[in-house]
Amino acid sequence: MTLEELINQWSTLFLAIYYLIVIAVCCIVIYNTKSPAKASAYLLLVTFLPIAGIFVYFSFGFNYRKREIYSKKIIKDDNLLAQVIRAVNDNSRKILQNKPEVFGNFDSVAKMVLKNENSLISDTNRVDLLINGEQKFPRLLEDMEAAEKNIHLEYYIYEDDETGNAIANLLIRKAREGVAVRFVYDAFGSSGIKKLARRLRENGVEVYPFYKIIFSLFANRVNNRNHRKIVVIDGKIGYVGGINVSDRYINDSRFENDYYWRDASIRIAGTGVYNLQYTFLSDWNFASGQTLQPEECFFPSGLNREKAGNTIVQTVVSGADSKIPSIMLSMAQSIAVSRKEVLLTSPYFIPDETLLNAIKVVALSGIVVKVLVPGISDSKIVNAVSASYYKELMEAGVAVYRYRKGFVHAKTMVCDGQFSMVGSANMDYRSFDLNFEANAIIYDTAIAEALRVQFYKDLDDSEQIDPVQWRKRSRMQKFKERLVRLAAPLM
Repeated sequence: MTLEELINQWSTLFLAIYYLIVIAVCCIVIYNTKSPAKASAYLLLVTFLPIAGIFVYFSFGFNYRKREIYSKKIIKDDNLLAQVIRAVNDNSRKILQNKPEVFGNFDSVAKMVLKNENSLISDTNRVDLLINGEQKFPRLLEDMEAAEKNIHLEYYIYEDDETGNAIANLLIRKAREGVAVRFVYDAFGSSGIKKLARRLRENGVEVYPFYKIIFSLFANRVNNRNHRKIVVIDGKIGYVGGINVSDRYINDSRFENDYYWRDASIRIAGTGVYNLQYTFLSDWNFASGQTLQPEECFFPSGLNREKAGNTIVQTVVSGADSKIPSIMLSMAQSIAVSRKEVLLTSPYFIPDETLLNAIKVVALSGIVVKVLVPGISDSKIVNAVSASYYKELMEAGVAVYRYRKGFVHAKTMVCDGQFSMVGSANMDYRSFDLNFEANAIIYDTAIAEALRVQFYKDLDDSEQIDPVQWRKRSRMQKFKERLVRLAAPLM
Protein backbone atom coordinates (compact mmCIF):
# COMPACT_ATOMS: atom_id res chain seq x y z
CA MET A 1 0.00 0.00 0.00
CA THR A 2 1.42 3.36 -1.03
CA LEU A 3 1.68 6.31 1.32
CA GLU A 4 -1.02 8.14 -0.66
CA GLU A 5 -3.42 5.20 -0.31
CA LEU A 6 -2.69 4.96 3.43
CA ILE A 7 -3.39 8.68 3.87
CA ASN A 8 -6.66 8.35 1.91
CA GLN A 9 -7.70 5.37 3.99
CA TRP A 10 -7.07 7.16 7.27
CA SER A 11 -8.77 10.31 5.94
CA THR A 12 -11.87 8.29 5.09
CA LEU A 13 -11.88 6.68 8.52
CA PHE A 14 -11.42 10.05 10.22
CA LEU A 15 -14.28 11.59 8.25
CA ALA A 16 -16.55 8.65 9.05
CA ILE A 17 -15.83 9.00 12.78
CA TYR A 18 -16.17 12.77 12.51
CA TYR A 19 -19.62 12.57 10.87
CA LEU A 20 -20.78 9.99 13.40
CA ILE A 21 -19.75 12.31 16.25
CA VAL A 22 -21.59 15.26 14.67
CA ILE A 23 -24.73 13.13 14.17
CA ALA A 24 -24.51 11.85 17.76
CA VAL A 25 -24.16 15.40 19.15
CA CYS A 26 -27.12 16.56 17.02
CA CYS A 27 -29.21 13.75 18.51
CA ILE A 28 -28.15 14.81 22.03
CA VAL A 29 -29.10 18.43 21.25
CA ILE A 30 -32.54 17.40 19.99
CA TYR A 31 -33.20 15.09 22.93
CA ASN A 32 -31.97 17.41 25.71
CA THR A 33 -33.06 20.87 24.50
CA LYS A 34 -36.67 21.76 25.28
CA SER A 35 -36.80 25.00 23.30
CA PRO A 36 -37.13 24.45 19.52
CA ALA A 37 -35.48 27.83 18.88
CA LYS A 38 -32.51 26.98 21.07
CA ALA A 39 -32.23 23.47 19.61
CA SER A 40 -32.23 24.90 16.07
CA ALA A 41 -29.52 27.39 16.99
CA TYR A 42 -27.27 24.68 18.46
CA LEU A 43 -27.92 22.36 15.51
CA LEU A 44 -26.81 25.10 13.11
CA LEU A 45 -23.74 25.76 15.23
CA VAL A 46 -22.78 22.08 15.47
CA THR A 47 -23.42 21.50 11.75
CA PHE A 48 -21.62 24.48 10.27
CA LEU A 49 -18.90 24.91 12.91
CA PRO A 50 -18.62 21.30 14.14
CA ILE A 51 -15.53 21.37 16.35
CA ALA A 52 -16.21 24.81 17.83
CA GLY A 53 -19.95 24.12 17.93
CA ILE A 54 -19.56 20.86 19.85
CA PHE A 55 -17.23 22.56 22.32
CA VAL A 56 -19.67 25.46 22.83
CA TYR A 57 -22.64 23.13 23.29
CA PHE A 58 -21.05 20.89 25.90
CA SER A 59 -19.48 23.88 27.67
CA PHE A 60 -22.52 26.16 27.68
CA GLY A 61 -25.57 24.40 26.28
CA PHE A 62 -25.82 21.01 27.93
CA ASN A 63 -27.58 21.42 31.25
CA TYR A 64 -25.81 19.18 33.75
CA ARG A 65 -27.82 20.74 36.59
CA LYS A 66 -30.97 18.93 35.46
CA ARG A 67 -29.48 15.73 36.84
CA GLU A 68 -30.56 16.34 40.43
CA ILE A 69 -27.26 18.06 41.27
CA TYR A 70 -29.20 20.91 42.81
CA SER A 71 -32.31 20.71 44.96
CA LYS A 72 -34.53 23.47 46.36
CA LYS A 73 -35.88 21.13 49.05
CA ILE A 74 -34.43 21.89 52.49
CA ILE A 75 -36.99 19.98 54.55
CA LYS A 76 -35.91 16.33 54.58
CA ASP A 77 -39.07 14.99 56.22
CA ASP A 78 -41.60 14.53 53.40
CA ASN A 79 -44.54 14.56 55.84
CA LEU A 80 -43.35 17.82 57.38
CA LEU A 81 -42.76 19.32 53.94
CA ALA A 82 -46.31 18.37 52.90
CA GLN A 83 -47.67 20.06 56.02
CA VAL A 84 -45.69 23.23 55.36
CA ILE A 85 -46.86 23.37 51.74
CA ARG A 86 -50.45 22.79 52.82
CA ALA A 87 -50.22 25.60 55.38
CA VAL A 88 -48.71 27.97 52.79
CA ASN A 89 -51.43 27.14 50.29
CA ASP A 90 -54.27 27.48 52.83
CA ASN A 91 -53.03 30.85 54.08
CA SER A 92 -52.43 32.12 50.55
CA ARG A 93 -55.89 31.07 49.36
CA LYS A 94 -57.49 32.91 52.29
CA ILE A 95 -55.72 36.11 51.27
CA LEU A 96 -56.83 35.63 47.65
CA GLN A 97 -60.43 35.09 48.75
CA ASN A 98 -60.53 37.93 51.28
CA LYS A 99 -58.86 40.61 49.16
CA PRO A 100 -59.98 40.09 45.54
CA GLU A 101 -59.99 43.86 44.90
CA VAL A 102 -56.25 44.04 45.60
CA PHE A 103 -55.38 41.35 43.05
CA GLY A 104 -57.90 42.29 40.35
CA ASN A 105 -57.05 40.64 37.02
CA PHE A 106 -53.69 39.56 38.44
CA ASP A 107 -55.10 36.90 40.76
CA SER A 108 -54.30 34.40 37.99
CA VAL A 109 -50.61 35.32 38.30
CA ALA A 110 -50.70 34.79 42.07
CA LYS A 111 -52.43 31.42 41.66
CA MET A 112 -49.96 30.26 39.01
CA VAL A 113 -46.90 31.13 41.13
CA LEU A 114 -48.52 29.56 44.20
CA LYS A 115 -49.26 26.34 42.33
CA ASN A 116 -45.88 25.93 40.64
CA GLU A 117 -43.52 27.39 43.24
CA ASN A 118 -45.50 26.96 46.49
CA SER A 119 -44.67 30.63 46.95
CA LEU A 120 -46.38 32.14 49.99
CA ILE A 121 -48.74 35.05 49.34
CA SER A 122 -48.04 37.30 52.30
CA ASP A 123 -50.13 40.30 53.36
CA THR A 124 -48.03 41.35 56.37
CA ASN A 125 -45.35 43.53 54.80
CA ARG A 126 -43.95 46.95 54.36
CA VAL A 127 -42.26 47.41 50.99
CA ASP A 128 -39.90 50.26 50.08
CA LEU A 129 -38.67 50.94 46.57
CA LEU A 130 -34.95 51.75 46.45
CA ILE A 131 -33.63 53.51 43.36
CA ASN A 132 -29.92 53.01 42.62
CA GLY A 133 -27.14 52.10 45.00
CA GLU A 134 -27.20 55.48 46.71
CA GLN A 135 -30.60 54.59 48.18
CA LYS A 136 -30.03 50.88 48.75
CA PHE A 137 -26.64 50.64 50.44
CA PRO A 138 -27.16 53.11 53.33
CA ARG A 139 -30.43 51.35 54.18
CA LEU A 140 -28.83 47.91 53.88
CA LEU A 141 -25.91 48.86 56.15
CA GLU A 142 -28.35 50.26 58.71
CA ASP A 143 -30.41 47.04 58.74
CA MET A 144 -27.34 44.80 58.99
CA GLU A 145 -26.01 46.94 61.83
CA ALA A 146 -29.21 46.18 63.77
CA ALA A 147 -29.05 42.40 63.11
CA GLU A 148 -29.33 40.24 66.23
CA LYS A 149 -29.29 36.61 65.03
CA ASN A 150 -28.31 36.11 61.40
CA ILE A 151 -27.39 37.88 58.18
CA HIS A 152 -27.71 36.02 54.89
CA LEU A 153 -26.33 37.44 51.63
CA GLU A 154 -26.37 36.06 48.11
CA TYR A 155 -24.95 38.04 45.18
CA TYR A 156 -24.02 37.50 41.57
CA ILE A 157 -21.48 40.35 41.56
CA TYR A 158 -19.61 41.32 44.71
CA GLU A 159 -16.50 43.42 44.15
CA ASP A 160 -13.46 44.07 46.30
CA ASP A 161 -13.88 47.86 46.22
CA GLU A 162 -14.96 50.58 48.64
CA THR A 163 -18.59 49.46 48.76
CA GLY A 164 -17.72 45.77 48.99
CA ASN A 165 -15.24 46.40 51.81
CA ALA A 166 -17.65 48.62 53.74
CA ILE A 167 -20.14 45.76 53.81
CA ALA A 168 -17.41 43.18 54.50
CA ASN A 169 -16.09 45.16 57.49
CA LEU A 170 -19.58 45.36 58.96
CA LEU A 171 -20.13 41.63 58.43
CA ILE A 172 -16.87 40.84 60.24
CA ARG A 173 -17.85 43.04 63.16
CA LYS A 174 -21.31 41.45 63.41
CA ALA A 175 -19.77 37.95 63.26
CA ARG A 176 -17.50 38.88 66.20
CA GLU A 177 -20.59 40.02 68.09
CA GLY A 178 -22.07 36.54 67.72
CA VAL A 179 -24.36 37.09 64.73
CA ALA A 180 -24.32 34.15 62.30
CA VAL A 181 -23.24 35.58 58.93
CA ARG A 182 -23.56 33.46 55.79
CA PHE A 183 -22.53 34.63 52.32
CA VAL A 184 -23.01 32.90 48.97
CA TYR A 185 -21.43 34.41 45.85
CA ASP A 186 -21.37 33.41 42.21
CA ALA A 187 -17.89 32.15 41.34
CA PHE A 188 -18.06 33.66 37.84
CA GLY A 189 -19.63 37.04 38.56
CA SER A 190 -17.56 37.56 41.72
CA SER A 191 -14.32 36.02 40.49
CA GLY A 192 -12.25 38.90 41.89
CA ILE A 193 -13.03 38.47 45.61
CA LYS A 194 -10.86 35.49 46.54
CA LYS A 195 -8.72 37.58 48.94
CA LEU A 196 -11.75 39.32 50.40
CA ALA A 197 -13.55 35.97 50.85
CA ARG A 198 -10.49 34.59 52.64
CA ARG A 199 -10.45 37.61 54.98
CA LEU A 200 -14.15 37.11 55.74
CA ARG A 201 -13.61 33.42 56.55
CA GLU A 202 -10.66 34.20 58.80
CA ASN A 203 -12.88 36.56 60.80
CA GLY A 204 -15.88 34.33 61.42
CA VAL A 205 -18.03 34.82 58.32
CA GLU A 206 -19.08 31.64 56.51
CA VAL A 207 -18.46 32.11 52.78
CA TYR A 208 -19.02 29.73 49.86
CA PRO A 209 -19.14 30.08 46.08
CA PHE A 210 -22.45 28.87 44.69
CA TYR A 211 -20.72 26.60 42.20
CA LYS A 212 -16.94 26.55 42.29
CA ILE A 213 -15.22 27.04 38.93
CA ILE A 214 -11.88 25.34 38.42
CA PHE A 215 -11.36 25.60 34.66
CA SER A 216 -13.76 28.32 33.57
CA LEU A 217 -13.12 27.91 29.85
CA PHE A 218 -14.33 24.32 30.00
CA ALA A 219 -16.95 24.55 32.72
CA ASN A 220 -20.64 24.26 31.99
CA ARG A 221 -21.02 25.84 35.41
CA VAL A 222 -20.15 29.21 33.85
CA ASN A 223 -23.40 29.05 31.92
CA ASN A 224 -25.63 28.36 34.94
CA ARG A 225 -24.97 31.44 37.02
CA ASN A 226 -26.50 32.35 40.34
CA HIS A 227 -27.77 35.75 39.25
CA ARG A 228 -29.79 36.37 42.42
CA LYS A 229 -29.29 39.41 44.64
CA ILE A 230 -30.80 38.49 48.00
CA VAL A 231 -30.20 39.68 51.56
CA VAL A 232 -32.21 38.39 54.54
CA ILE A 233 -31.68 39.77 58.04
CA ASP A 234 -33.04 37.94 61.11
CA GLY A 235 -35.76 36.44 58.91
CA LYS A 236 -37.61 39.76 59.16
CA ILE A 237 -36.08 42.07 56.56
CA GLY A 238 -35.19 41.17 52.99
CA TYR A 239 -33.73 42.80 49.90
CA VAL A 240 -34.20 41.66 46.31
CA GLY A 241 -33.70 43.34 42.94
CA GLY A 242 -31.08 44.14 40.36
CA ILE A 243 -28.42 45.95 42.42
CA ASN A 244 -25.18 44.03 43.04
CA VAL A 245 -22.41 45.05 45.45
CA SER A 246 -20.06 47.37 43.57
CA ASP A 247 -19.07 51.04 43.44
CA ARG A 248 -20.49 51.24 39.92
CA TYR A 249 -24.05 51.07 41.31
CA ILE A 250 -23.54 54.31 43.24
CA ASN A 251 -23.70 57.55 41.26
CA ASP A 252 -21.29 59.58 43.34
CA SER A 253 -18.33 61.77 42.41
CA ARG A 254 -16.15 59.64 44.73
CA PHE A 255 -16.23 56.85 42.17
CA GLU A 256 -14.88 57.17 38.65
CA ASN A 257 -17.69 55.25 36.99
CA ASP A 258 -17.88 55.07 33.21
CA TYR A 259 -21.51 56.18 33.16
CA TYR A 260 -24.59 56.88 35.26
CA TRP A 261 -26.13 53.64 36.54
CA ARG A 262 -29.93 53.29 36.82
CA ASP A 263 -31.14 50.37 38.87
CA ALA A 264 -33.77 49.27 41.36
CA SER A 265 -34.26 46.99 44.36
CA ILE A 266 -36.90 46.67 47.04
CA ARG A 267 -36.75 46.26 50.81
CA ILE A 268 -39.35 43.96 52.34
CA ALA A 269 -40.12 43.96 56.08
CA GLY A 270 -42.54 41.21 57.07
CA THR A 271 -43.53 37.64 56.30
CA GLY A 272 -42.89 38.12 52.59
CA VAL A 273 -39.24 37.57 53.53
CA TYR A 274 -39.92 33.88 54.22
CA ASN A 275 -39.72 32.90 50.56
CA LEU A 276 -36.43 34.73 50.15
CA GLN A 277 -35.12 32.99 53.26
CA TYR A 278 -36.19 29.59 51.96
CA THR A 279 -34.46 30.28 48.64
CA PHE A 280 -31.28 31.38 50.41
CA LEU A 281 -31.19 28.32 52.67
CA SER A 282 -31.67 26.03 49.68
CA ASP A 283 -28.80 27.73 47.87
CA TRP A 284 -26.72 27.70 51.06
CA ASN A 285 -27.15 23.97 51.63
CA PHE A 286 -26.19 23.31 48.02
CA ALA A 287 -23.12 25.58 48.09
CA SER A 288 -21.86 24.66 51.57
CA GLY A 289 -22.81 21.01 51.73
CA GLN A 290 -24.52 21.71 55.06
CA THR A 291 -28.08 20.73 56.00
CA LEU A 292 -29.57 23.78 57.69
CA GLN A 293 -33.22 23.16 58.49
CA PRO A 294 -36.09 25.60 59.14
CA GLU A 295 -35.83 27.07 62.63
CA GLU A 296 -37.47 29.89 64.55
CA CYS A 297 -34.38 32.08 64.08
CA PHE A 298 -34.78 31.78 60.30
CA PHE A 299 -38.58 32.04 60.15
CA PRO A 300 -39.66 34.02 63.22
CA SER A 301 -43.32 33.81 64.12
CA GLY A 302 -45.52 36.56 65.48
CA LEU A 303 -44.32 39.43 63.30
CA ASN A 304 -46.18 42.61 64.21
CA ARG A 305 -48.64 43.46 61.42
CA GLU A 306 -48.96 47.11 62.43
CA LYS A 307 -45.21 47.56 62.46
CA ALA A 308 -44.64 45.62 59.24
CA GLY A 309 -47.59 46.85 57.16
CA ASN A 310 -50.22 45.25 54.96
CA THR A 311 -48.68 45.16 51.50
CA ILE A 312 -49.17 41.87 49.65
CA VAL A 313 -45.96 40.31 48.35
CA GLN A 314 -45.09 37.07 46.58
CA THR A 315 -41.69 35.98 45.27
CA VAL A 316 -41.03 33.84 42.25
CA VAL A 317 -37.73 32.05 41.65
CA SER A 318 -36.45 29.94 38.79
CA GLY A 319 -33.25 28.36 37.60
CA ALA A 320 -31.62 25.65 35.55
CA ASP A 321 -33.28 23.10 37.83
CA SER A 322 -36.82 24.44 37.37
CA LYS A 323 -39.43 22.20 35.77
CA ILE A 324 -41.06 25.23 34.16
CA PRO A 325 -39.76 28.78 33.55
CA SER A 326 -41.85 30.32 36.33
CA ILE A 327 -40.46 33.85 36.05
CA MET A 328 -41.02 34.04 32.30
CA LEU A 329 -44.55 32.64 32.60
CA SER A 330 -45.43 35.04 35.43
CA MET A 331 -44.27 37.94 33.25
CA ALA A 332 -46.21 36.69 30.22
CA GLN A 333 -49.38 36.11 32.26
CA SER A 334 -49.25 39.52 33.95
CA ILE A 335 -48.88 41.20 30.56
CA ALA A 336 -51.70 39.11 29.07
CA VAL A 337 -54.24 40.07 31.75
CA SER A 338 -53.39 43.79 31.75
CA ARG A 339 -56.17 46.11 30.62
CA LYS A 340 -54.72 49.62 30.57
CA GLU A 341 -50.94 49.96 30.58
CA VAL A 342 -47.77 47.84 30.63
CA LEU A 343 -44.39 49.44 31.41
CA LEU A 344 -41.31 47.24 30.96
CA THR A 345 -37.68 48.02 31.79
CA SER A 346 -34.86 45.59 31.00
CA PRO A 347 -31.14 46.01 30.30
CA TYR A 348 -31.03 42.84 28.20
CA PHE A 349 -34.18 42.55 26.11
CA ILE A 350 -34.18 39.29 24.15
CA PRO A 351 -37.68 37.89 24.71
CA ASP A 352 -38.61 34.36 23.76
CA GLU A 353 -41.65 33.74 21.54
CA THR A 354 -44.07 33.39 24.47
CA LEU A 355 -43.18 36.76 26.02
CA LEU A 356 -42.81 38.50 22.66
CA ASN A 357 -46.27 37.38 21.54
CA ALA A 358 -47.84 38.37 24.87
CA ILE A 359 -46.44 41.90 24.46
CA LYS A 360 -47.60 42.15 20.85
CA VAL A 361 -51.10 40.85 21.58
CA VAL A 362 -51.86 43.41 24.31
CA ALA A 363 -50.40 46.23 22.22
CA LEU A 364 -52.49 45.20 19.21
CA SER A 365 -55.51 45.21 21.55
CA GLY A 366 -55.04 48.92 22.14
CA ILE A 367 -53.38 48.70 25.54
CA VAL A 368 -50.53 51.17 26.15
CA VAL A 369 -47.22 49.29 26.12
CA LYS A 370 -43.89 51.03 26.63
CA VAL A 371 -40.49 49.32 26.70
CA LEU A 372 -37.37 50.99 28.11
CA VAL A 373 -34.02 49.54 27.04
CA PRO A 374 -30.42 50.82 27.18
CA GLY A 375 -29.12 53.32 24.68
CA ILE A 376 -25.72 52.88 26.31
CA SER A 377 -24.97 49.25 27.07
CA ASP A 378 -22.19 47.10 28.45
CA SER A 379 -22.75 44.65 25.57
CA LYS A 380 -22.90 45.79 21.95
CA ILE A 381 -23.84 42.29 20.80
CA VAL A 382 -26.82 42.10 23.15
CA ASN A 383 -27.93 45.58 22.09
CA ALA A 384 -27.77 44.48 18.44
CA VAL A 385 -29.86 41.38 19.15
CA SER A 386 -32.38 43.50 21.09
CA ALA A 387 -32.62 45.94 18.18
CA SER A 388 -33.75 43.13 15.89
CA TYR A 389 -37.05 42.98 17.85
CA TYR A 390 -37.91 46.68 17.72
CA LYS A 391 -39.51 46.74 14.26
CA GLU A 392 -42.13 44.09 14.98
CA LEU A 393 -42.81 45.57 18.43
CA MET A 394 -43.41 49.03 16.99
CA GLU A 395 -45.58 47.61 14.20
CA ALA A 396 -47.77 46.12 16.93
CA GLY A 397 -48.06 49.52 18.61
CA VAL A 398 -45.35 49.23 21.30
CA ALA A 399 -43.44 52.42 22.11
CA VAL A 400 -39.73 51.65 22.44
CA TYR A 401 -37.39 54.02 24.29
CA ARG A 402 -33.62 54.00 24.62
CA TYR A 403 -32.18 55.37 27.86
CA ARG A 404 -29.51 58.01 27.19
CA LYS A 405 -28.47 59.30 30.60
CA GLY A 406 -26.37 56.21 31.31
CA PHE A 407 -26.91 52.46 31.56
CA VAL A 408 -30.35 51.30 32.68
CA HIS A 409 -29.85 48.03 34.57
CA ALA A 410 -33.23 47.88 36.36
CA LYS A 411 -35.48 44.87 35.76
CA THR A 412 -38.99 46.10 36.49
CA MET A 413 -42.57 45.74 35.28
CA VAL A 414 -45.65 47.82 36.11
CA CYS A 415 -49.12 46.83 34.93
CA ASP A 416 -52.32 48.90 35.22
CA GLY A 417 -50.92 50.92 38.12
CA GLN A 418 -51.79 47.96 40.35
CA PHE A 419 -49.28 45.18 39.82
CA SER A 420 -45.48 45.40 39.78
CA MET A 421 -42.44 43.17 39.62
CA VAL A 422 -38.86 43.93 40.67
CA GLY A 423 -36.05 41.42 40.59
CA SER A 424 -32.86 40.04 39.14
CA ALA A 425 -34.25 38.47 35.95
CA ASN A 426 -33.65 40.14 32.62
CA MET A 427 -36.11 39.61 29.78
CA ASP A 428 -33.87 37.20 27.92
CA TYR A 429 -33.29 33.50 27.32
CA ARG A 430 -30.47 33.30 29.85
CA SER A 431 -32.55 34.55 32.77
CA PHE A 432 -35.54 32.43 31.82
CA ASP A 433 -33.73 29.15 31.24
CA LEU A 434 -30.16 29.13 32.55
CA ASN A 435 -29.58 31.50 35.44
CA PHE A 436 -30.84 31.17 38.99
CA GLU A 437 -33.06 34.24 39.47
CA ALA A 438 -35.39 35.79 42.06
CA ASN A 439 -38.18 38.32 41.47
CA ALA A 440 -40.63 39.93 43.86
CA ILE A 441 -44.25 40.48 42.84
CA ILE A 442 -46.01 43.31 44.65
CA TYR A 443 -49.80 43.61 44.55
CA ASP A 444 -50.00 47.21 45.70
CA THR A 445 -51.03 50.48 44.04
CA ALA A 446 -48.58 52.63 46.03
CA ILE A 447 -45.50 50.66 44.92
CA ALA A 448 -46.88 50.41 41.37
CA GLU A 449 -47.38 54.17 41.28
CA ALA A 450 -43.85 54.81 42.60
CA LEU A 451 -42.40 52.57 39.88
CA ARG A 452 -44.67 54.20 37.28
CA VAL A 453 -43.50 57.69 38.28
CA GLN A 454 -39.87 56.55 38.09
CA PHE A 455 -40.48 54.98 34.66
CA TYR A 456 -41.85 58.22 33.21
CA LYS A 457 -39.04 60.15 34.87
CA ASP A 458 -36.60 57.85 33.06
CA LEU A 459 -38.39 58.57 29.78
CA ASP A 460 -37.33 62.22 30.19
CA ASP A 461 -33.76 60.94 29.86
CA SER A 462 -34.60 58.66 26.96
CA GLU A 463 -35.21 58.84 23.23
CA GLN A 464 -38.24 57.21 21.65
CA ILE A 465 -37.40 55.27 18.52
CA ASP A 466 -39.24 56.73 15.50
CA PRO A 467 -40.77 53.81 13.54
CA VAL A 468 -40.45 55.71 10.24
CA GLN A 469 -36.79 56.49 10.76
CA TRP A 470 -36.13 52.98 12.05
CA ARG A 471 -37.40 51.49 8.80
CA LYS A 472 -34.91 53.67 6.88
CA ARG A 473 -31.88 51.94 8.35
CA SER A 474 -29.44 50.57 5.81
CA ARG A 475 -29.90 47.05 4.49
CA MET A 476 -26.50 46.15 5.89
CA GLN A 477 -27.56 47.23 9.39
CA LYS A 478 -30.77 45.24 9.12
CA PHE A 479 -28.85 42.21 7.89
CA LYS A 480 -26.40 42.42 10.81
CA GLU A 481 -29.30 42.52 13.28
CA ARG A 482 -31.02 39.59 11.58
CA LEU A 483 -27.75 37.68 11.62
CA VAL A 484 -27.05 38.16 15.32
CA ARG A 485 -30.68 37.37 16.14
CA LEU A 486 -30.02 33.80 15.01
CA ALA A 487 -27.87 33.52 18.12
CA ALA A 488 -30.57 34.96 20.42
CA PRO A 489 -31.42 31.59 22.02
CA LEU A 490 -27.74 31.14 22.88
CA MET A 491 -27.27 34.58 24.50
